Amino acid sequence: MSGQEPDFSAEQIARGRALRRAQWPPLLAARVASLALLLVLGLTPAGAALVTAVARPLGGAWSARVALGGLALLLAAELVTLPFAARVRVVRKRSGLVTQGWPGWFADQARGLLIGVPLALGALFGVYALAGATRWWWAWAAGAAALAAVVMSWLAPVLLEPVFNRFTPMEPGPLREALLELAARDRIAVREVLVADASRRTTALNAYVSGFGRTRRIVVYDTLLATARPREIELVAAHELGHVKHRDVPRGTLLGALGAAFGVCLLALVVSWSPLLEAAGVHRFADPRSMALLAALAALGSAAAGPFGCALTRRVERRADRHALQLTGDPAEFIAMQRRLTVANVADPDPPRPLHLLFGTHPTAVQRIAAARDYQRTQIA
Repeated sequence: MSGQEPDFSAEQIARGRALRRAQWPPLLAARVASLALLLVLGLTPAGAALVTAVARPLGGAWSARVALGGLALLLAAELVTLPFAARVRVVRKRSGLVTQGWPGWFADQARGLLIGVPLALGALFGVYALAGATRWWWAWAAGAAALAAVVMSWLAPVLLEPVFNRFTPMEPGPLREALLELAARDRIAVREVLVADASRRTTALNAYVSGFGRTRRIVVYDTLLATARPREIELVAAHELGHVKHRDVPRGTLLGALGAAFGVCLLALVVSWSPLLEAAGVHRFADPRSMALLAALAALGSAAAGPFGCALTRRVERRADRHALQLTGDPAEFIAMQRRLTVANVADPDPPRPLHLLFGTHPTAVQRIAAARDYQRTQIA
């Protein structure tokens, strides 16, 4: 539009680009290092040797190979990525996004392991117990993977979110009433409005809707509450309500369950291929020493599927944006909200297209603002 002021100043654009250029090398390096480690361990006898070595003190028993071998692989993958994760934290702290000290950061890493390790080891015990008991192990494992995806989707908001954040009810007042009224107007039952103590980790702004049925709640970061105008917070909540309205979480859960089942079936087909088993130094998949090969193939599959998942989530986020515009009828405030989020989160408003296509989970700020202006023009017309 002629005479329209730029959405972002040159300084804001430069700041977002500087952060992106500084943090993406270690982010990509972490992915490459993790994948490289798993490929080296999984496609050579090194992985089988590692499992054998860690299980030897307990006599090399089957259970020791699964438990200690799995633990060794998980810790190795964590250790190889930890320096890169620490570097990302340093970069983000220099940009003013990190408020958490190193002790708290390491505590979060430990919490993640305490959650992830039992889940991963439970899955490994299930897979190798089935593989040793029946040739149809893959069918049972696929069903279990699909069920696990559904269960975790339902339990995560209630059991996992409180591990990393503290939540308090939002104080009664106009904003709380406006958010509840917004949900009511959207015909979405919301039990409560909570405030998350995100400020003890970051200055980034966000809000979301989590839970199902009687556990559904609107969650607002305390950073957003402290810096954004009430109407902007309503716009963020309206976007999140769009995900509920279009059943994005149940759809995503179903898609995740189907993807997990399909992934297990595909892995079962590939992991039983004799040349791969020979390269890994094992004779049959049912031997727990093959778990490095399993992990390597799973990591390859995840990396290959990543861009397709990002494309799907970008489509979902665009639909939620349209819902927010339709629910509030306020494109001007939507644009203001996108500006605030982009600047506060030190995001690049218009990152390089290849990088965005491969890793972007949301439309860019430039795209979201352009969509809001298109909506504004259609309303005027």
